[in-house]
Amino acid sequence: MTPERWSRPQRRLHAWGAVLVVLTLALSLAMVALPMSQLLAKFLAYQLHKTFGLLVLILTLARLGFRLARPAPALEGLTAARQRAARWGQAVLYALLLVVPLLGYLTAQAAAGPVPTTLFLVIPVPHLLDPDPALYAWLRPMHQIAAWSLIALAAAHASLALWHHRQGLPVLGRIWG
Repeated sequence: MTPERWSRPQRRLHAWGAVLVVLTLALSLAMVALPMSQLLAKFLAYQLHKTFGLLVLILTLARLGFRLARPAPALEGLTAARQRAARWGQAVLYALLLVVPLLGYLTAQAAAGPVPTTLFLVIPVPHLLDPDPALYAWLRPMHQIAAWSLIALAAAHASLALWHHRQGLPVLGRIWG
């Protein structure tokens, strides 16, 4: 049986994930803009960026677990083509929500210098790779391209949800409860 709306845990995971993606973007812009003369602030911004990225990964895995256990609500009022587009868009969003943090994690490991990765500035996250300048030179732009793709697709996702809501479709009610 198809539910009318997302469950409360699904709605909360969605909201927290969206907030964390926005915060992670803001931190990424701040951390690269900070000059090296503010090394402590730059280090803290990078660590928080990595923490938020890892949390996005964890929340996305939890969301996928819920998606496997509970079907998505019906996409009422949309044509079959728009329903397929919505499903594909959501699949790509999920893929990017997994790939972006993983690329970031690997980028941090491949970077020169023994800079640790910590969760909440306390819990050490092990590095599985040694620093590798060639790998870093490939991973960093891949992480950035994937991250900007995620932001663009998430913005389109939110815009389309609002547009459908204005058209009288119950899209926002499914996620807002």
